[in-house]
Amino acid sequence: MREKLSLSFLSIGIFIFLGLTSLGYLLGKSIIEMKKLDRVVSVKGLSEKEETANIVLWPIDFKVAGNELSELYSKLERDNTRIVDFLKENGIESSEITISAPVIEDKMLYQYDNNVAAFRYIATQTVTVYSTKVNEVYKLTNKIGELIKENIALGNSSVNSSSQYGTTTEYIFTKLNDLKPQMIESATKNAREVAEKFAKDSNSSLGKIKSANQGQFTITNRDQHNPQIKNIRVVSTIEYYLVD
Repeated sequence: MREKLSLSFLSIGIFIFLGLTSLGYLLGKSIIEMKKLDRVVSVKGLSEKEETANIVLWPIDFKVAGNELSELYSKLERDNTRIVDFLKENGIESSEITISAPVIEDKMLYQYDNNVAAFRYIATQTVTVYSTKVNEVYKLTNKIGELIKENIALGNSSVNSSSQYGTTTEYIFTKLNDLKPQMIESATKNAREVAEKFAKDSNSSLGKIKSANQGQFTITNRDQHNPQIKNIRVVSTIEYYLVD
């Protein structure tokens, strides 16, 4: 009886030993596999393109002064008509031109000292060009100063940034969605090339993608002198597994 019990305990002990050994092996193997998964490389892929803006928004503001409102409105109408004619003479369509209501300032309302203003009223009005003829309008912004020779008091926002007056002309690119697939593909390819070089230098091979971040697209002017040319840029961040 005792011999049978001893054999039973021995068998149980062997089974427990084998079970613990197998469990240890499996746990060890799992830890090794998990360590392999920890081996990753994170890289950034860049894609850049230059594109011309497809919409231009050009406000042309001007001022007139006078002591009588009737005189003031006559000057506004005269200068307004001349600016619109100038635009049409240079290829801008009527449908691309809008005219804002004038803003009139009465200097007498702000007379706090003995200095008398030369003119009581000053009126400001804006003629705005909204067009897809970006290159044509860009060239025209360099010519608008010719109207100053005709005694039209153009505001600072009316002429091109290359002059001394500054500019608020907006050149807008609205076709980003057409470029996104190609640029993301290019950024991903660039990231993979960088990752493969890293893997090679570390005597490893590049595995599958662990995670990917598309990145944010940015649109900026190529330079201050060519605001109509846009630099479009995206940086994608991608993590790859490294394998032996």
